[in-house]
Amino acid sequence: MNQDSFAYIVYMIHACADRWSKLPSDVYRTLKKSGCIDQYLVPNYEILHTQGTEFVVDDIREYLDIRGVKI
Repeated sequence: MNQDSFAYIVYMIHACADRWSKLPSDVYRTLKKSGCIDQYLVPNYEILHTQGTEFVVDDIREYLDIRGVKI
């Protein structure tokens, strides 16, 4: 993970936390445990960072829903 993708992931954690009314630390733990960071956000950074924040937050929510992860 390079500096740009790291900054983007931190940004998305905070965007999700804001949308879901959760603490960023709780969102981080959920995304890390579900594999969303290592298996989805990092590998797809080049594509995802060109999309709007709301779209990516919705996509992350769908990723978690498919895996049965509660937010």
